[in-house]
Amino acid sequence: MKKILAICLCLCFAGPVYAQNWPSFRGERASGVADGQPAPTEWNAEKSVNILWKTPIPGLAHSSPVVWGDRVFVTTAISSDPDTYFRHGLYGDVDSAKDVSKHTWKVYALNKRTGKIIWEKTAHVGVPKVKRHIKSTHANSTPATDGKYVVAFFGSEGLYCYDFNGKLLWKQDLGVLDTGWFYDPDYQWETASSPVIYKDMVIVQCDVQKDSFIAAFNIKTGKQVWRTAREEIPSWGTPTVYEGKARAEVITNATRAVRSYDLATGKELWRLAGNPEVTATTPVIAHDLIFICNSYRPNRPIYAIRPGAKGDITLKDGKSSSEYVAWSNQNAGSYMPSPVVYGDYLYVCANHGVLACYNAKTGERIYQERIGGRGGAYSASPIAADGKLYFTSEDGEIFVVKAGPKYELLATNSMGEVLMATPAISEGMIFVRGRHHLFAVGESKESKPKPAK
Repeated sequence: MKKILAICLCLCFAGPVYAQNWPSFRGERASGVADGQPAPTEWNAEKSVNILWKTPIPGLAHSSPVVWGDRVFVTTAISSDPDTYFRHGLYGDVDSAKDVSKHTWKVYALNKRTGKIIWEKTAHVGVPKVKRHIKSTHANSTPATDGKYVVAFFGSEGLYCYDFNGKLLWKQDLGVLDTGWFYDPDYQWETASSPVIYKDMVIVQCDVQKDSFIAAFNIKTGKQVWRTAREEIPSWGTPTVYEGKARAEVITNATRAVRSYDLATGKELWRLAGNPEVTATTPVIAHDLIFICNSYRPNRPIYAIRPGAKGDITLKDGKSSSEYVAWSNQNAGSYMPSPVVYGDYLYVCANHGVLACYNAKTGERIYQERIGGRGGAYSASPIAADGKLYFTSEDGEIFVVKAGPKYELLATNSMGEVLMATPAISEGMIFVRGRHHLFAVGESKESKPKPAK
């Protein structure tokens, strides 16, 4: 009876359950959810409490860790300039970093249990083809894996595919991908959209200053399967795969329109206009709805879209819903953090730390609170597990909030360094990518982390 009750409690959070693997940005289908195992609530990296291990990762990168089986994968870009400039926090500068030194782009595989580096591979060495924003890096895109292949995307420096043991299988030069300020091309900010794997294809979304496109490549050979031009300006969100009863499609978020493409052919299926000038979030799918969330001038929209659409489904005449838009809110979206749907609720974290909770099916706002009761900057996306929500601040703290219709802060956990990347969860362990280290957080009898050998 107790076993049945435990299963029911896990299932009450009606979302994807992926306890073992976290194969791409925000896990399977970008859900940000990993139920099925207990997850830690309290820890402290500076005091070595519930830190299973921490491993130094050189360079500057905002790419998130991904997990498959007993391995964790991360990427980085290492500058030859020891004084390369980076600045986190809440500010609105459009400046590009002045670091034009030679860089080394790398992929790492680590042991999930110990943090030991199993292999590291150099993908590319050279001067970056475009500049980055002072808050950005040259390794923003999270890698993807299916347990057999590991794919890393370094923007203008190329798309790379390795086998699980680190052997380079193929690479693709996608040209110079300039995702800078659309008002002034002198300001370059770097790419951030991450690759996704669907069956035998790798999909990449490349929205740039000129000649934007989305493309699919055969994961075994690197051969292009299809490529579709996009009438888009630069955007930074990762595409999300939706598998319906009738068809599989890939959903993209961008400035001029949210679009869906047939995964077999790359043909556009539908589009919805009405986004702001800058989009950086990833579509989320739950309750058979596609959630799009953005925040920049002139509006801050959330859209809950029903699948199966065709053609232009843009809302007309100021309406908030339609046949294919279940509900919308033009003043509630988030700028950098993608939303998360956990159970019956949609959680939206603004980049200044205000959390709003909505009924995912109706759009009714349930509550709004400032995380931790104080301000801060948030770039990482929230994740959820074990009835808890995890919010990662740039200042180095991870706030744990109880899931449900009432705001309740459970813990404030210090990591001791700047946090820009979204954590990953696997088998009750949380993998946190900091400015200098990769951490494994989990319940442990030992108080001190094991150094990686």
